[in-house]
Amino acid sequence: MISMAPAQYVIGIDCSTTATKAVVWDAEGNSVAEGRAAFPLAVPQPGWYEQDAEEWWRSTKTALKEAAAKVDPGRIRALGITHQRESFVCADERGHPLRRAILWLDARSYDEVDRHGSDRLHEITGKPPSMTPALYKLFWLRANEPELLDRTARVLDVHAFLVHRLTGEWRTSWACADPLGLLDMRTFDWSDEVLGKVGLERGQLCELAAPGSVVGELKDEVAREVGIPPGLPVVGGAGDGQAAGLGANITEAGRAYLNLGTALVSGTYSDDYAWGREFRTLSGPIPKTYVPETLLRGGTYTIDWFVENFGGVRASELGLDLSAEEILEAAASRVAPGADGLVLLPYLNAASTPYWDSQARGVMFGLRGEHKKAHVYRAVLEGLAFEQRLETGGMEKAIGQPIEKFFAMGGGSRSPLFCQIVADVTGRPVTSCKEVETTCLGAGMMASAALDGSELRDVAATMSGEGATYEPNANRTAFYDRLYNDVFAQLYTRLSPLFPALAKAVEAGSRS
Repeated sequence: MISMAPAQYVIGIDCSTTATKAVVWDAEGNSVAEGRAAFPLAVPQPGWYEQDAEEWWRSTKTALKEAAAKVDPGRIRALGITHQRESFVCADERGHPLRRAILWLDARSYDEVDRHGSDRLHEITGKPPSMTPALYKLFWLRANEPELLDRTARVLDVHAFLVHRLTGEWRTSWACADPLGLLDMRTFDWSDEVLGKVGLERGQLCELAAPGSVVGELKDEVAREVGIPPGLPVVGGAGDGQAAGLGANITEAGRAYLNLGTALVSGTYSDDYAWGREFRTLSGPIPKTYVPETLLRGGTYTIDWFVENFGGVRASELGLDLSAEEILEAAASRVAPGADGLVLLPYLNAASTPYWDSQARGVMFGLRGEHKKAHVYRAVLEGLAFEQRLETGGMEKAIGQPIEKFFAMGGGSRSPLFCQIVADVTGRPVTSCKEVETTCLGAGMMASAALDGSELRDVAATMSGEGATYEPNANRTAFYDRLYNDVFAQLYTRLSPLFPALAKAVEAGSRS
């Protein structure tokens, strides 16, 4: 008889905005076990979003312990990390937080964007001036809490914070630190010019390592607490968007990931550095490659906003084992494309690519008395799809590289109606990823490749999988073309002068 060696596993950790997930993967990309732990979000003022960084660590330990308890821990060979991007914490010399972390969706820094944003900073960092990168929140701290930055021993991205707790090393990957907006994207090193502008020194940051490299070994005391082997290699990952793209096997031009999550994020692969307002540029998970990426801060956030505040659907009262979204989707699927003349401009969380307008607002255009919940729900889905078409078309022209197909992940990818609308509006096929936890899978792929020096592209091809594909319908695409060109594409341009006026009026009213 031939004795079969026991399967070997890796763990992918994803410390996201509201929870940490730990998934155990086998060599074929199958999920073997998982753990999850949620943590709270603090909103001390409207538009301010903060977190206790200790919750990142507590939830990571809880998720790891839960996942490891479901398998033979002796088979686990490495651990990879991905995380919410742009979020950061200021810590003392021992790595203890000096204040709550400031998150990626925090909007307090709009004055700093206007004051400090420039083409020069954009060219160095690949990040258009906006409230998303940590850079402009660091400018805010320098102006409003200068003594805090003076006491800060380390400015840590989520990955750096967790690596130090897991291994004791002050190290992060440049694909994890890059979204902070402090790196020179041509060299993948900290930019002394940018650091000088915000008043930071290199000693206040971590050593940078290539994504996919081993950044440390699991400390004995942590290993005992979570139930996995000590000395386990901890592999430097990438931010959650780049990791999700890797999990979707986006390792060549022409393919794009489409994360239909809280934010709508789409990116593709590039060997060359480029920068422009139509996209933001990130480090790829494959070292010395790039990810041009579009962003809409209000993705399924917009869907959740409508369902929670206006949906008024309680499936339990109807005796249905369905979510409110599933009921509304069934109703919206019976509404004709175009929602009987109702069009959403989906800037509930401001406008990102290509406008980068922090004062932009959401607009429901064309509202009439005959419109009902189903019409509004369909208009929300279509508005998000129109925005994705706008962003994708702009990025294609800017980088001179066509996007032929989307690979969708995130909660919205489980909605057949949403995926079909995206396909029809953009005129591109949409394939849902087989694995729901695509971001965790990307971290697992990087851990797996690091073990034996395998080519990351080969590992991604082996461990990824595809689900349903939604082909664009020619008739619906032709209709959406007209609605997009004649209405949606003109809405922002015509309304944008009113957004600052509205903001000033509201501000004046709040003082009266």
